[in-house]
Amino acid sequence: MIRKLLIANRGEIVSRIIRTCRVMGIATVAVYSEPDRNAPYLKEADEAVLIGPANPLQSYLNMDALLEAARRTGAEAVHPGYGFLSERGLFAEAVVNAGLIWVGPAPQVLRTISSKSYCRQLAHEVEVPVIPGTLELLNEASEIKDYGRRQGYPLFIKLDRGGGGKGIEVVHSEDQAEEVFQRAASIGQMAFGHAGCYIEAVVAQPRHIEIQFLADSFGNCVCLSERECSIQRRHQKIIEESPSVVVGEDERRELFDRTRRLVRRMGYQGAGTIENLRSADGRFYFMEINARLQVEHPVTEFLTGVDIVRCQLEIASGEKLAFGQADVTRQGHAVEARVYAEDPDTFFPSPGTISALELPAESDHLRIDHALADQGVIPPYYDPLLAKVIAWDHTRPQAVERLVQALKDFRIEGVKTTIPANLKILEHPRFLTGDFTTAFIHEMLGEKPTVET
Repeated sequence: MIRKLLIANRGEIVSRIIRTCRVMGIATVAVYSEPDRNAPYLKEADEAVLIGPANPLQSYLNMDALLEAARRTGAEAVHPGYGFLSERGLFAEAVVNAGLIWVGPAPQVLRTISSKSYCRQLAHEVEVPVIPGTLELLNEASEIKDYGRRQGYPLFIKLDRGGGGKGIEVVHSEDQAEEVFQRAASIGQMAFGHAGCYIEAVVAQPRHIEIQFLADSFGNCVCLSERECSIQRRHQKIIEESPSVVVGEDERRELFDRTRRLVRRMGYQGAGTIENLRSADGRFYFMEINARLQVEHPVTEFLTGVDIVRCQLEIASGEKLAFGQADVTRQGHAVEARVYAEDPDTFFPSPGTISALELPAESDHLRIDHALADQGVIPPYYDPLLAKVIAWDHTRPQAVERLVQALKDFRIEGVKTTIPANLKILEHPRFLTGDFTTAFIHEMLGEKPTVET
């Protein structure tokens, strides 16, 4: 088993990983940039190392600085958390080449599945339905025009690499094809070092359903549950829950079977998520794989009692999964709200200093993953996620009611947060009945959606 772990990240996920390491007897090393030097999780770690200035390229994305921190502290392994370098095959390879354990899928697997087009081809090979579109990357805008003439508009142009909702463009008509193609390619090159993109058809009234899985090096793949992630704004998730009100037991078994076929074809080991879109007529299509720990993983942990971070560490240490598919039980309902340091009306970032803080009391029914402290500074340089509030109860209405009360009890001053927006969503009649799609927030706020479906 790993004895000492460096966590190559910042914010609430560092505290989350430390919590499991403490239970497992694993020593932890946290890293920090200059603006994060007073972050509360640095005191939770056994050691903390300064890795650079505010600019993430010189700190949290600085592979040399992270590896040097591991070398100096004698860390045996690196956990990348989510975001930053978590799905970067080059970093995973550098970690392994330095003689360290990478907590995640093997570098060569990360390198290949970083291509969404490649993953679509793999899905096609194992007879997992993919969203209609192109399996090969586009070479020129004329291919978009040809596809549009055959299949119609609107359609999506998506980057082959990247994530976080970045680089998704909509083509409404043939005369937009050249401009959109050039813009998408430019964004891909600048943001992810790869200009490749492909066509994906617009799925009418979709819901975003993802499957959390664990796979070890012994050929075992266990699916824990599905998560409903349709409540999102501009492709960024805000509210997540499990189980989904639209997934029946037969559909769940089919999605699990598809996931296992894909994961084994990829040669994947570790924790991951298969993302699917569900159309209005109930068809499920593979969209992409998230090869890391998801922000919303606590939803599944509450539902199943499985510590996903512990499983990651055990798999990375070469251990076999301690349970099989038949051992996974799902009880009750769990729902999570992400709390961002953003204006709840405009969603503009709201950095600053926390002048007052009072968190709801955690319990067997309520969990708060955060890295907050009174008088703590929220810097403007990074993702504005402050905390995740996760509620569990025997039924969906009870879990939602518990989450609403927790958010009302969450007192934070000095920065604006999205708590009012979360409450507006959770108390909306359509959310309460489960009648929503990925366009829900745009419709609720009276915004024009990215694309009419």
